[in-house]
Amino acid sequence: MTEPYLSQPIDETAAAKLREAGLRLSLIDTTDTVSFDAWLSADARGFHSKQPSAAALAQERELLAHRRLTAVHDDAIPAAAGIVGTVSSWAAPLTVPGPRQLDAWLISSVTVSPTHRRRGIASALLPGQLRVAKDLGLAVAALTVSESTIYGRWGFGPSTFASSWSIAPRRAGWIGPKTTGRLSFTTPDEFRETSRELLVRQNEARAGEIRLSDYLAERQIGPLEGATDAERYRLVRYDGPDGDPQGFITYIITGGESDFTDHTLDIVALVSTTPEANAALWRYVIEMDLVGTVRAHTRGVDEPLPWLVRDLRQAKVTGVQDHLWTRILDVPAALEARRYESSGSLVLDVEDSLDLAGGRFRLDVGTDGSAQVRATDDAADVSLPIASLASLYLGESAVPGLAASGRISGDVETADRLFRTAVAPRLSSWF
Repeated sequence: MTEPYLSQPIDETAAAKLREAGLRLSLIDTTDTVSFDAWLSADARGFHSKQPSAAALAQERELLAHRRLTAVHDDAIPAAAGIVGTVSSWAAPLTVPGPRQLDAWLISSVTVSPTHRRRGIASALLPGQLRVAKDLGLAVAALTVSESTIYGRWGFGPSTFASSWSIAPRRAGWIGPKTTGRLSFTTPDEFRETSRELLVRQNEARAGEIRLSDYLAERQIGPLEGATDAERYRLVRYDGPDGDPQGFITYIITGGESDFTDHTLDIVALVSTTPEANAALWRYVIEMDLVGTVRAHTRGVDEPLPWLVRDLRQAKVTGVQDHLWTRILDVPAALEARRYESSGSLVLDVEDSLDLAGGRFRLDVGTDGSAQVRATDDAADVSLPIASLASLYLGESAVPGLAASGRISGDVETADRLFRTAVAPRLSSWF
């Protein structure tokens, strides 16, 4: 079945703005191999990646055909280099507090050729994407970003944060639980179907996670064509004591040239559907022989690892940064889709410079955690821009920081109590 977003017309406002700059906006026909490959090559250039091989292009054509691919062309230069801007997008479930699933507009592959900077390409593409999503009836858009200073101007706000870790395993020492399940090596081909099921189970249980497409799920279990260190990937599964699959870990081991006991283990993905699986997989890498450093990225800010090792100073957070950014396109639909851990009422005055979702809304949360939201003329309890509302939406404890920076005002205590969740939201992958 063809997804409706694939046939949605291009945004004419964005197209007109680009025409004024001598550029052309189009949708890529993914059945046209030449056009598809040109778009993929432009996307790779935009992220300073190597030119994809023929095998890599073939794999990407297969795995990305479900996406809506938008291109900006400069028809004054040869066709092979004529794509000077890219963006891809698709609809997929986003887990919101509850946990519940809400279809969201996911945006990726936002690039502008370095030869065409400051031509208004991104300023046309991003608002155009938001208008397309709103026309499709989607209440939220989301993306992961390479630069954190760009997307706030279009109403996106950081909604999850991710932690990076460096562990000295021999000095850290494991004191966590002794799990009774089984660890075993497997292969992507053998494990693919089970891995998809585990990813769905994990991601539907935690606000901030998304339903991974085949392309994104494939990156969790093994290398794509042309990946660096592809031959070094290892995949280990964890099954519970009754044989039920509960998680897996993908990792790469490098180094050891000068000291064979001092390899570095980089975790590509650690997926767990139970606390036992999470502990078992962490223990597996921490107790591995001949490894002097374990590194991990895109973990939650509440990762329990320090409490699972004897010397918590040997499990160091090397960074915490913004990860998932969301943009609310329909305030009532978005706020009613999630659940709340405290009851109460709040009148929100929401400012939106793009005039997509602003207004004054009354939020009434019942004792069962469900919400009703309606437009109102009542006096506002809280005033905030749409980007700040996005930062609150998934349950992140953002109110104190937003209040300190003047990006939310009024009854901030009630806003914090209503929107914050006991478990912080998390996104454990890039898209």
